[in-house]
Amino acid sequence: MLDQEKDNLSVLFSDEVQGPFVTFILNTHVAHQDVEKDSLVLKNFAKAAKVRFEKKYTDLSWVPFQEKIDALLADASFWRNATKSVSIIISEKDIFIHRLNVPVDNQYYVDDRPYLLGIIKNNQFNYRYYLMALNRDAMQLYLVENNRVKAIELPADAPTDLVGTLGDELTGGSMNYSIQGGNGYNGSSKEGVAYHGVNTKDEEVKIDWTNYYQAIDSYLKDTFSNPDNLPIRLYALPENQTLFKKIAKNPYFVTDASVSLSPAQVSFQDIEKGAYKINQELEAIETAAYNQLLDKKFVDQLVDIVPASDEGKVSHFFISTANFVNETTDMSTEEFDRRKVLNKVTDNVLRTGGKVFVLDQKAAPDEKTLLAVLRY
Repeated sequence: MLDQEKDNLSVLFSDEVQGPFVTFILNTHVAHQDVEKDSLVLKNFAKAAKVRFEKKYTDLSWVPFQEKIDALLADASFWRNATKSVSIIISEKDIFIHRLNVPVDNQYYVDDRPYLLGIIKNNQFNYRYYLMALNRDAMQLYLVENNRVKAIELPADAPTDLVGTLGDELTGGSMNYSIQGGNGYNGSSKEGVAYHGVNTKDEEVKIDWTNYYQAIDSYLKDTFSNPDNLPIRLYALPENQTLFKKIAKNPYFVTDASVSLSPAQVSFQDIEKGAYKINQELEAIETAAYNQLLDKKFVDQLVDIVPASDEGKVSHFFISTANFVNETTDMSTEEFDRRKVLNKVTDNVLRTGGKVFVLDQKAAPDEKTLLAVLRY
């Protein structure tokens, strides 16, 4: 695999990266016959891009670009990635590959700036967080990223089950645990443990419950490595969420969205469905917040948006996907010019500290096709 792969947009704005740029955005597949079609799309786009490049940059050589394209075409591992699409940005010296998890319009683009709108659309509702499956007597962490879920392997000393965590500190002392059923994570413990023995008072059970949740919170706050400060959200029954919320002191524990179900006997697919539900809730919250920006001064005509972005006035720029026409290799001059203008505005806004959004029209503020919120 090419080792130039990078996933940081900011590097494209650094002084060390110089244009012109050739950008390819392709839907990708995993079936062998579809992979061959994907590589053929890139090959055909490269031919069309070469024509546009040599017409636009008469004093520059296409050879360094073609060499990088040929390397990709020959790299079998590049075409075996299971993401939905990919953005390939090539300069004379560098190649930047961004794996995307949204379907895209297959396209190529040649300009002084890289084409960023596909990457921005991919990142738009890409939430990264930890999802904690929490019972009264067990917990498991999952990382949600790029709409994918991955179970986190915690060390042996992590508070993954009540008995192992509290040990001799159990208020029930010689309490016996009668385990009922199985669960979907690690098969360790489950909801609704039946307590038998000499100490069966509900109050003692609640003390153990509380102490266990305090141990979980302390571990997440003081021991668990979370270098990116990702939020932690819950997959738990309402009563378990209520108690954990009262106890939690971890600044990264958030309650904006959750799954109010028991994870005791769920499959990994159920956890994935839970993460999808949370993502939908977060998207709805974010989309609703966009409409509040309409209280500020804004412009919604491209003739006004372009000069405002040139002057650094735009704080938020919303682009509806209705602006794009899905075309094949022979992209029309009109479509290319439209994308070039929108990409130029995007570049201006990002370079001046603003935010850019590429949304389906129904999610855009007031369902406007274009909208630029002004700083002043």
